[in-house]
This record gives sequence, structure tokens and C-alpha cells, in this order.
Amino acid sequence: MVASNWRAAAASLASLTLPIIATYNPGIGELASRNEYNSANFSDLAASEVLNEPFPYYFPDQNDAANLFPMPQCNGITLEEATIDQLQQYMSQRKLTSVQLVTCYMQREYQTREYINSILQLNPDVLTIAATLDSERAHNRVRGPLHGIPFLIKDNIASKDKLETTAGSFALLGSIVPRDAFVVSQLRQAGAVLLGKATLSEWADMRSNNYSEGYSARGGQARSSYNFTVNPGGSSTGSAIAVANNVVTFALGSETDGSVINPAERNAIVGIKPTVGLTSRAGVIPESTHQDTIGCFGRTVRDAVYALDAIYGVDPRDNYTSAQIGETPVGGYVPYISDQSALKGARFGLPWASFWALADPEQQTILLSLVSLISSAGATIVNNTELPTYQTIVSPTGWDWDYGSTRGYPNESEYTYIKVDFYNNIATYLSELTNTRIRSLADIVAFNLANAGSEGGLPALNPAFGSGQDGFLASLATGGIMNETYYQALSFCQASTRQHGIDAALANNGTPVDALLVPPDVAQSYQVAAQAGYPVVTVPAGVHSASGMPFGIAVMGTGFSEAGLVRWASAIEDLTLGDEGRWLGLGRSMPRWEGYLERNLPTEAQCFGC
Repeated sequence: MVASNWRAAAASLASLTLPIIATYNPGIGELASRNEYNSANFSDLAASEVLNEPFPYYFPDQNDAANLFPMPQCNGITLEEATIDQLQQYMSQRKLTSVQLVTCYMQREYQTREYINSILQLNPDVLTIAATLDSERAHNRVRGPLHGIPFLIKDNIASKDKLETTAGSFALLGSIVPRDAFVVSQLRQAGAVLLGKATLSEWADMRSNNYSEGYSARGGQARSSYNFTVNPGGSSTGSAIAVANNVVTFALGSETDGSVINPAERNAIVGIKPTVGLTSRAGVIPESTHQDTIGCFGRTVRDAVYALDAIYGVDPRDNYTSAQIGETPVGGYVPYISDQSALKGARFGLPWASFWALADPEQQTILLSLVSLISSAGATIVNNTELPTYQTIVSPTGWDWDYGSTRGYPNESEYTYIKVDFYNNIATYLSELTNTRIRSLADIVAFNLANAGSEGGLPALNPAFGSGQDGFLASLATGGIMNETYYQALSFCQASTRQHGIDAALANNGTPVDALLVPPDVAQSYQVAAQAGYPVVTVPAGVHSASGMPFGIAVMGTGFSEAGLVRWASAIEDLTLGDEGRWLGLGRSMPRWEGYLERNLPTEAQCFGC
């Protein structure tokens, strides 16, 4: 009886085989319909699936380390380093569809996944979305420059679809968000195609103070293709790495203190960290309401600005965005994109003692060659435009968001109010989730202890979380109480980085400059801007010879000065693309894939000399 049932099931399965195969090849289907299908056809099908020439695309050629992962063409089109404008031209000329574009970027992700690990989760509906946008284009509806363009978002930005939103933690796996984050909704309306969620530093680096950038329990370790063994930059690690490696054209990240600028400059791409209040944080897993902002990554300034134009705006769910009313340009920021001619007559300040003196000699040499080029293009460079408070607020030993406490003054520390903000802000975010028992920071701490094997809830259990979850414990200890020390710290940090910091440097004792040029690999530079809530744009500048890691030059300004920063950053970018810039080795460099077979966890300690 069992044998009989087995034979019946086998016969039934065999009867299904030919129609299924016929969907792959109409020619085979015609043969099958005439009962002329034979074993030779089966052999032809099997042979067609065998990859006989795997190089140069599908397996890394270990004999050619400099060109390990060249990107395959897409329908005869070279996608590697293609800009959004070029992709739009290909689609308007019917040389590419959005479906083809998405498919080719997915193939690029598969090609590099085991190495750079930039994407945590692919959107299962991405091809359907792309097909819908192709249909719109076929009916002469093009929503704008992002129509049909795939993008990624950091895994702490909510999307109301089949994707998870977990900040890289198993604690939120399966939780259901109430709605799209505002920035995601804006991009959908602009016609962009959500490819998936990018890997990140778990909980955007809030959980631990000794950790590996770009690591999360869910996503594993993201790695920079410039050097796999050093800090790839975080916490928006996967977003930046994906853009740098042509896995996607643009991506979103979030920043509380450096999490956009740091991975952008360390992966030779453009990063725009907007003023706090220009982009809504609604639907984004928070850290601090005073410093959180959503930023953009692109391989060019224009590509990053296309994303910025789509996502900024007033959102009733984030009252900070009301501050932008009257502060943003009519028509957005794209009209401010310029070329090197815009540098004629510009005035830039160099806060030398504040930041530049902390850069290593090689970076100083390369960056100063770029500054000299900027000067030769007609700009005036004003040295020693210092932040009057730099000796108090800038740590001489590196990034330290508890530098006030390091000096003995918790009421002058950024970390003092961020710990409190996180306790309260995360509770508010969790209150809107369904299908989860995680309702508070205490619940997250308990989850990490109960699942120590994956989440490393205690020190030394997981090498990526060397200090366990000491960041969470420090926040938990505050009880969310906004006491006198909290308000003193907030007031001190904002005043010393705004009117007595960046604004004073820009004013330059009565002879003002248009913007400050800073070395963003000196992390204290973007730390000051983070405390101020002020914008920064970084563009690729050079590569460190010892590590192969890129670094950038950043343009810093006062609140809501993005239009000017876009103007200057795009002009500097254009300068690096010119003959002299290329001759000097300036601008965006391509990955070198150093140490690509190594699987140690990159940590800050491994980043010496880079």
C-alpha cells in the first residue's frame, strides 16, 4: 500500500514536470505539447545552467588582488559607478528597466555578500515594486530623478512592509511597526525602490562602549572592501559600504554622533549629515531627540542630494522639523550643485588647532594639497579660524562622547543627556510596536542577558561586544530623569559648540568665512557638529598608504546651511575630478580588497595609522 501510494505520487509529480519546464522555454514547451520531449532536451537544460567561465565576475580571481570583484554588465550596460542621472537616461531610452536594474544590483549583492556583508535583508517585494514603476514609466509618468532607482535604508529605519526593523538586534525580531518612517514614505512617493535593509552597528552603537563597528547579532560583521581588517566606520556601516561597492546607488543612514560622516569618509563616498530638524526622525529607532538626524550616502554629491531633496520636510510626527520653516530653499538643494567655478570668491576657514593639528602627518599633507587646489581655484583660505571653546570641548586623544566626565564634569558631557534621552526615547518608540514583548530599555537588557549566546549581554562573551551592554546599563541607571545635571550638560554642550563654537569660528572676529573645512577622520570634528545639531558634508579626498583606508574632507556650517554646503562640496568634488586633482591622487578611490579572506572582527584598536 505504501509502495502504491509512492508510485502514485511519483506519477503525479512527473505529470507536473513538463508544464513547469515549459514556463522557462517556449521552445521546449512546444516539443512537450507534441510529446517529442526526450533526454537530450533535459541534458541541454542542465548544461545551460553550468557556469563554465566563472571569471572575471562570479568568483574572486585570487591571482589579481586589485580587481577581485569586477561588476558584471547589466543588459550590456556598465553599472559600476553609474550615477542616478545616467541610470535615468538608460531607462528613458529603454536600454534598462527598473526590474533589470534591481535584478543586477541584487546579483551584485550576491556576488559580494560573503565578503562585505552590506545588506541585512532583501525586500521580497522589490521586483514587484520595480515592475509597477516600469509600468508608470511606460505610461509616461516619471515621478522624478529617483523613479525606479533602488536604495537601501539602515535597519533602524522603519518600513511598513515585509522587512524587519530591528536595529540589528534579535530583541525586535518579528515586531511590527505602525507605519513607514517619514523618510521612507517620502522616497516611495518619489518613485525610489526599497531594495532592503542595510547592516549596521547594533542599536546604532548605543548598547556598548567597547564594540566592533558594523557588527550586529542579526547581521554579523560588515566589512570595508578597502581593508577588511580595520574599522569600517559606523554605525551606518552597511549603508555606506553598499554604496561604495556599487551594491546600490544611494542609501540612508542615521547619525547621533558621527554615524553618517564616519562611514562615508572611511569608504570614499559622499555623506550628508543634515541639521537636526531638516529630516524627520519619526519611525526611526532613536538615541537622542537632541542629536538624531537622518542622512544620505551617494558616490557623488548630486546623487546624495537627490536623496536629501526627497526626504527633507516638515513632519507633524516630529516637532523638531517645524524649525526648518523659512530656512529651506524653494526648489530644494539640487539647484545649488555647482562646479569648481563656484569656488572663486569663496572664503573657507581652517580650524587648525581645533581639528587639523590632530590629523596624522600623511593626511595633513594630502588634505593640504587639496586646500591648495581650492585656493588656486579662487577661494580664500583663512587659517586659524578656531572654535573659541576647543580647548575645553575637543578631546586631544580622540572621539569621546563622555569627554566632560573624562575631565571631571558630567554636567559638561554629551553622554550625560544622551543616556537619559535614550531611556525615554526608546520607550516612546517601543510603545507603538505590536507583536513584541519588548516595551522598555529594561526589557532589552533582560533579553540580552537571557540570550547571551547571540546578544553578548555580559562583557567578554562576544568579542564584538567587548563591554557587553554597558551603554544600555548606563542609560538604565539614569531612570530617564531629566535632572539639573542633565539640563546643565545639554545647555553647556549646545552653547559651547554653537554660538561659542562653530558660529564663532564662522564669524572669525568680524571677518566671516562661508564654511569651515575640516578633516573628518579626526572624529572630534563631527562630534562637535553633532552636539551643535549642525550639518556636515564629506567628500572623498585621499587614501592612507599604511592601511589603504580612504579619508575625506568635510565642509561644516551653521544650522540649516545645507544649500551653501552642497554648493561648496560639489565644487570641491568637481575640483578633485579634474586633471590636477587626479594627478595629485585626490577624490574617490576604488576598493583594494586588502585582507578579504580574513574574518577577524574589525575594532577601533585595529585602526592604528588609518
